[in-house]
Amino acid sequence: MSALTMTTTTTTTTTAASTVPVGASHHPDTVLDWSDSLVEGRVVRDDVVESRASWSAVVAAGHVLTIVDVGGNQSGDCLLYDAHDPDERYSVPDTLAWQGEAYVRTGTVLRSSEGRPLMTVVGNEIDRQDTIGGACSKESNTLRYGHHVMFHHACRENFLTEAAKHGLGLRDLVSNLNWFMNVPVEADGALGIVDGMSAPGRRVAVRAERDVLVVVSNCPQMNNPCNDFNPTPLRMIVVDPAISGATSGATSGATSEASA
Repeated sequence: MSALTMTTTTTTTTTAASTVPVGASHHPDTVLDWSDSLVEGRVVRDDVVESRASWSAVVAAGHVLTIVDVGGNQSGDCLLYDAHDPDERYSVPDTLAWQGEAYVRTGTVLRSSEGRPLMTVVGNEIDRQDTIGGACSKESNTLRYGHHVMFHHACRENFLTEAAKHGLGLRDLVSNLNWFMNVPVEADGALGIVDGMSAPGRRVAVRAERDVLVVVSNCPQMNNPCNDFNPTPLRMIVVDPAISGATSGATSGATSEASA
């Protein structure tokens, strides 16, 4: 009579962790201006996104997200998704075709892959914002700058880390917004990544037209001027403008670390 052998299988669940080093020290003489929300209202959340780090949150319909360029000329790469149906996500072609304009400015409606509004730019303290330049990756860094930068991590890794927290993956990465990055379109159609137009404390504010999942990479790029070669923090402030109340008043930092 043979013995019955039983096998036990153990399943281990792991939490995605970014390979991007965060909290890197910027130059000690860097001027930091934390500013406040560009739109008045009750503060719903107020987060610091450290240098090179990632961030994500659902911004409820009607709420306004202000992104503060704390150190100046710090690119904040950004993806948007319908919070209830992430298959509907930000679309560069729809956004630019509807407005007939290559840049993102005050009044730009950020449209989805279905042509529907996701968010609207309701305040902008620099001349224009970019949505053509794309996001850096280890692969593109290697192609552009040489194999010696292969170990440099990038926005693609940040995006994948945050996407995993919301059940999203590689197939869900699409072309993105680049807050505070200067990508001029020349007369001959050529693009460039050049010195920024922003400054410490400059802000952009976007209103959610539905519940929107916002994913941000505080760009860790060190091979071109998109971060002024000096990665600095971003501040993310979400307010409910329908409820009166003082905006946050922090001047040396915000109330919580980057989280989702």
